[in-house]
Amino acid sequence: MTAVLELNGISKAYGEDVALDALSLSLGQNEYMALLGPSGSGKSTLLRVIAGFEKPETGEVLLNGKPITNMPAHERGIGFVSQGFALFPHMTVFDNVAFGLRFREVNAVTNASEVERRVGDMLELVGLAELGDRAIGEISGGQKQRVALARTLVADPKVILLDEPLGALDANLRARMRGELRRIRKKLGISFMHVTGNEQEALAMGDRVAVLDTGRLAQISDPDTLFNRPASSRVARFLNCYNIFAGNERAAISGADSEATRDGEYCIRFDKIHVAPVSDVTDVGKASVIATYITSEYSGPSIMYFFKGADEKVLEVEYHLSHRKPEEFVAGAKYSLQWAVGDELIFDGSE
Repeated sequence: MTAVLELNGISKAYGEDVALDALSLSLGQNEYMALLGPSGSGKSTLLRVIAGFEKPETGEVLLNGKPITNMPAHERGIGFVSQGFALFPHMTVFDNVAFGLRFREVNAVTNASEVERRVGDMLELVGLAELGDRAIGEISGGQKQRVALARTLVADPKVILLDEPLGALDANLRARMRGELRRIRKKLGISFMHVTGNEQEALAMGDRVAVLDTGRLAQISDPDTLFNRPASSRVARFLNCYNIFAGNERAAISGADSEATRDGEYCIRFDKIHVAPVSDVTDVGKASVIATYITSEYSGPSIMYFFKGADEKVLEVEYHLSHRKPEEFVAGAKYSLQWAVGDELIFDGSE
């Protein structure tokens, strides 16, 4: 894959707080990359370094093979969409989108018919063709998000950076906008880098997902590989879909390879577990742990069951309702949580 954007050894600190630690990463042509990580992992700082809003202490940023590390933000040809949208409330939708064309420092567009054409085309692309005359206060959150995107896209950037662009939207609207963003990116053929702290959003959006951890690149892979084969127990924690047994907790697992439960961290995904009565004999080839049922949480396509294991450890079991029937468990009763040996992931603790 040809890289449109390259980051080589980028480091950035604020006093003694290291935000980025010799991080290297490349974004391919026509790629949608999601950046995932917890708060403080360096995701937003990385975008600001790429955009030119922050200068790294070390490292180099290249766009189409040319160094831009010391180039002013307005000369880089990189678009930036923030979570708050940063729209002008006193302007119409049309004028907000046109602002970047009319008043940019390089190659400002002064021809009114050219502005009209380009803004009209962009509003059509984002599905707001009929709302150009509306005030910003008269449109919804999702429409504001589209205005912010259109204002960025109309300037023909080479790369689009999105910093938590869906964070201010409700859950239903976030789901719809995921598809819209991917559709728009595909139609324009522009590379997108999308920062999020939501693992579901990252897996749904990215052609590849880059996981950041304390300013370093913990893993970068396609969503399927990341979900099924996280590179470390820390990455597995970020994905929020694995029960992780560490230290003395491993002793509660029966039926697993003794070597597997002795060293390192033992991870089993929520949806790999089957709940059975304690009286059931665990089949050969299965591992299990005894736990007390607490409660459940219904989310439509799935149900999450919560159990309490040894040392008050909370364990989660996910039943996808298209594959399994929902079950009723008795609060306070003990059950056997079982899974096939081989479905686990084991990390030696050095990851």
